[in-house]
Amino acid sequence: MEILSFEETRKLLLKYKIPFCKTEIFNSKEKALAYVKKIGFPIALKIHSRTIFHKSEIGGVKVGINNEEEFSVAWDEMKQNTELRNIEGILVQEMVSGNEIAIGMKRDPQFGPVLMVGLGGIFIEVLKDVAFRIAPMEKSEAIKMIKEIKGYKLLEGYRNREGVNVDKLAMLLVNLSKLSIKEKNILSIDFNPVMGNNKNVLVADFRLTI
Repeated sequence: MEILSFEETRKLLLKYKIPFCKTEIFNSKEKALAYVKKIGFPIALKIHSRTIFHKSEIGGVKVGINNEEEFSVAWDEMKQNTELRNIEGILVQEMVSGNEIAIGMKRDPQFGPVLMVGLGGIFIEVLKDVAFRIAPMEKSEAIKMIKEIKGYKLLEGYRNREGVNVDKLAMLLVNLSKLSIKEKNILSIDFNPVMGNNKNVLVADFRLTI
């Protein structure tokens, strides 16, 4: 099992209208910085490799980079951390505020694509607050699925916390369902986190395996 390249991943996300944060891949620090100046700070840096499944464990993720000096230090550290590893490049990505959501797909030998949605961060790691469906799935079923999450109240907006655009989250699930049905070579999909607020729902981290 290996991870799809960034370009292959981007093509599939665009093809199935799955929205994601502004992201480009670079091996040149100078070109990466030029892109950062285009999209503006704050940004995140993440390695992309076909063989590294847990990039944060090897120092392959840097978030909350706010200026050129921080960018330069983070880029150099990341290159040093991964110099003996086979990486495709370093992703430069805009940072978006919102609620962290986790979405995924696993291809079951008996049932086919099984979709998952849950609250991200500690909610999925500790509380395992998730809901499942077998693809294909329509929007009405996606909304039901989202409402099954125990922490759904947080997605509606709780006290001073901004909510999530549930319609857009549901459409992301529907489009993920379409991708899962049609692209039979994709064995699993991890979108974690997906950043959701009242306006947008954008995939911030993606891993598609074949």
